[in-house]
Amino acid sequence: CNPTHHKRRSHTHITLSTDPIKNESSQKVLFTMKFTVAVSFLLLSGGHAWSSLNMKADGPSSRRTFFEKGAALAGAAAVVAANPNAAQAYSVPDLPYPFEALEPFVDAPTMKIHHDKHHATYVANINKATEGKEQVPVLDLMESAIEAGPAVRNNGGGHYNHAFFWQEMAPPDKAAKTKPSDQLQGLIDKSFGSLDEMKSQFEARAAPGALFGSGWVWICVNKAGDELKLVGTPNQDNPLMKGVIEEGIMFPILGLDVWEHAYYLKYQNRRPEYVSNWWNVVNWDKVSENCAYVVENHAGVPVEG
Repeated sequence: CNPTHHKRRSHTHITLSTDPIKNESSQKVLFTMKFTVAVSFLLLSGGHAWSSLNMKADGPSSRRTFFEKGAALAGAAAVVAANPNAAQAYSVPDLPYPFEALEPFVDAPTMKIHHDKHHATYVANINKATEGKEQVPVLDLMESAIEAGPAVRNNGGGHYNHAFFWQEMAPPDKAAKTKPSDQLQGLIDKSFGSLDEMKSQFEARAAPGALFGSGWVWICVNKAGDELKLVGTPNQDNPLMKGVIEEGIMFPILGLDVWEHAYYLKYQNRRPEYVSNWWNVVNWDKVSENCAYVVENHAGVPVEG
C-alpha cells in the first residue's frame, strides 16, 4: 500500500479564546455544529428505516418530503441552539397532579382543555409579544403590564394567573387535610372575622352579578403586609398590575378563575355552584406558604414557566 495514496483528513478546530465574549461566541458555534450534526444523523437513520420498511408511503416523493422537512427541522434547531433567548421562552408548567385528580369538583376534561389549550395559548402569545427581548420571569412583567400594551397585559397576565392557579389546588382528600397557618388565620380573622365569612364574601364577589363576564377573584395581602383584601379583576388582569385597582398594587395569595372555560363543561351557567365547590380543592398549605412569602418579601409570589 503506497502511503502517498492516502489523503490527509482535514479537521476543523475551534479554539476557545481567553476573551469571554469571543469564548462565548465560539461555544455557541461549537454547540450549534454538534447539535446540527446530531439531528442530521437522526434524520439519516430515520430515512434508512423509512425506506427499509415495506410501506405504501415509501417512494422517491415521500422520501424527498421526509428529508425536506427534516432539513428544515435541523435548520430551525440550529437557530434555536445559536439563540439562547429562544431556549428560555415561557412555557406551560406541568400540573402537580393528574387531570382527574380534582374530581368530582373540577372535571378532568375541563382541566385538560384549560391547561393544555387555554394556558398554552397565553404562553404562545406572550412568547410572540416578547420575542427578541430580554427574558425575565413572568412575575417581573406584571407591574408594568398595562403600560406594555394589550399583548403583555392579556397574555402575560393569563400565563401568570394560570401558573399561580394550578399550584394552589390539590386533590380533595389531600386538600381536606390542609388548613390555614397561624399567620394566615390571624390575618383572616383580622380582615374578615372568620374563614367562613371570608369564603362568603369571596363567593359573593365571584357571582356573575358582581363580576360580570370573565375575570378572577383574589385574596391579597396589602402592600403593608398587615391585612387581607378581597379583589375582583376583569379578563386576565391581576392585582400585581399597576393601575388595576385604586389601592395600588397588592399581592395575591389565593385566586380563582371565573372565566367560563374554567367550569362550563361541568357546571354550564351555574358559576356559584362551581365557586362553592372549589373550596374542596384549595390547598391551604400552599396558600399559607404564599402568605408567608408575601408578608416577608412584600412582593408577588413567583410561578413556574
